[in-house]
Amino acid sequence: MSDKVLDLDEVSKILGKSEATIKRYARENLLTNIGEDDEFKFKEDEVNRYLEFAKRLG
Repeated sequence: MSDKVLDLDEVSKILGKSEATIKRYARENLLTNIGEDDEFKFKEDEVNRYLEFAKRLG
């Protein structure tokens, strides 16, 4: 289990989505933003779980 934290740009590249989409995912609780105020930070493990889930959905 990794404790690595990814920023908005890194998550955007991993998921192949725009930064605006990643922010929407955070607002809709599809990804948990652990950053403070307007800073978007995400746990790498959660991002990878979401990626695997999205792949299975097609």
